[in-house]
Amino acid sequence: MFNNYGASYQEQRMQQLMEQKQMRDFMRMYTTLVARCFDDCVSDFTSNTLNDRELTCTNRCTLKNMKLNERIGQRFAEESAKLMEDQAKMAQ
Repeated sequence: MFNNYGASYQEQRMQQLMEQKQMRDFMRMYTTLVARCFDDCVSDFTSNTLNDRELTCTNRCTLKNMKLNERIGQRFAEESAKLMEDQAKMAQ
């Protein structure tokens, strides 16, 4: 009975750690995206709003980076699936 509780606790703790890591990774990605697009696109500080060029630039920059991160996630999933498949073949 204790072993089941211990295993359950470990699984819950592992889940919490994974969620925390995902949140840190997301926040790092978001912070990098904001900094990169701001640095690349915003140059006129005489107004408290973005001009048309800056707005277009930030929209393109954001979209480009989001697509890049999506593609990286897809490739990571593909490589992970391939690795697991290879390990399963070797275990047989």
